[in-house]
Amino acid sequence: MSKFSLERTINANRDTVYEILSNYENYQKLVPQHFPSVRVRSVRENISVVEEHMNLGDKELLIMAKHVTKPPVLHEVFIIGGDAKGSYIKEQLIEVSEGTRIIVDVDLKLKGKMKMSSIFRKNKFEEEYTKILDDFVKIAEN
Repeated sequence: MSKFSLERTINANRDTVYEILSNYENYQKLVPQHFPSVRVRSVRENISVVEEHMNLGDKELLIMAKHVTKPPVLHEVFIIGGDAKGSYIKEQLIEVSEGTRIIVDVDLKLKGKMKMSSIFRKNKFEEEYTKILDDFVKIAEN
């Protein structure tokens, strides 16, 4: 439905940035405006299944996400259930002289009422997801 990529250079080392982005257990504490509820359902080595409520604009998505981590370079999110089942988010971290470059690739597939919601028309999702990424960048740089 909606594919896009975002890129930011963060003035912080890659390990710090990776720890923040892959610490989905604390999303509710770090960015409650975007993730009002996060519940870890299962953890096995580098794979976790997490129930998440994710706010985008004035809409709340309920999703079941499988997080796959490859420290400190990759954090992948496969949406395996809920309002965005079949979606995929990849966060790649690259060391650069200025700190860390993050490249985020998003392939969004919405279900049911969310599919018809006006917030997701004309790249609105990209704008809303950019706000989430920018908030994580602020946390990493502080």
